[in-house]
Amino acid sequence: MSEERTEISSLGEFGLINHLTKNIEHQNASTILGVGDDAAVIDHFGRQTVVTTDLLMEGVHFDLMYTPLKHLGYKSVVVNLSDLYAMNATPTQIVISVAISNRFSVEAMDEFYDGIYAACEEYGVDLIGGDTTSSQKGFVISITALGEVAPDQYVKRSTAQVNDLICVTGYLGGAYLGLLLLEREKKIFLETKGVQPDLENRDYIVGKLLKPEARKDVIEFFQREALVPTAMMDISDGLSSEVLHICKQSGVGAVLYEDKIPVHPESKEFAYKLELDPTACALSGGEDYELLFTISQNDYDKIKEVEGISVIGYIAEEKEGATILTRGGNRHALVAQGWNSFS
Repeated sequence: MSEERTEISSLGEFGLINHLTKNIEHQNASTILGVGDDAAVIDHFGRQTVVTTDLLMEGVHFDLMYTPLKHLGYKSVVVNLSDLYAMNATPTQIVISVAISNRFSVEAMDEFYDGIYAACEEYGVDLIGGDTTSSQKGFVISITALGEVAPDQYVKRSTAQVNDLICVTGYLGGAYLGLLLLEREKKIFLETKGVQPDLENRDYIVGKLLKPEARKDVIEFFQREALVPTAMMDISDGLSSEVLHICKQSGVGAVLYEDKIPVHPESKEFAYKLELDPTACALSGGEDYELLFTISQNDYDKIKEVEGISVIGYIAEEKEGATILTRGGNRHALVAQGWNSFS
């Protein structure tokens, strides 16, 4: 990246928007009118529209000491798309608003938007509008994502049925461990002059935090197999907290099996190094952006051979509560110790 620095004030608000959005090309037929007018126009041709929004605050949701701006742009989009996939929907458009202080240059915003455009291209999504304003301190990002779904194909959290299988995609706990590694290195860097961070070549857990991916592939698999989960949500706050959401909203209980919860080998190794329990990291660590879903037992054959989908338990009667069966054969109540924005 060049050392050149262009002050945002030299462009002004509309000049900055024009600069950041000058090369947009639409990928979806539903995008009728995008950036450039007072509002965008979309037409989903009789399909149902799904909408989600997320607010990301510097110092709360991300730390620019170890988060490259391009990665931040990419992740900002992905965390929203993950919510749409969790509804069994196909993302189509996003709008993005940012508040920035004068410590950010035009080049810094270019880098951030490079990440946004990379995510849009990866997921086939159109950026159709947004807003920029100044911030007294810190960087604030708000993204709203829109998607479409065939009528009555969207999946809620409140529709899990007793005896359904509980499934997850991918591996859990990695992003939390990546956060612990980066926070450790930040502390050492700040306290010890001249020491360079050592990320121990742990690409998986660092990548899981800084550049997560939404599970577009799983939704496409569901569509190919004509499989509609009975309930679904994305895992942003930790597995136990998400299972408890589904239980509460569906009026059911759950049984999870500790030995079925998928944890990546690198996550296990680093957890042991920190003297942490990898299962606890999977249950309570947030930001994995995998999918948690329930399916009828009749659909088990469709997923049993699929790499990257794990059956980790089943839906029980509400009176049984939500529990986890440990490797040692003990049963414990599931406790939500995941991320809480207001703690």
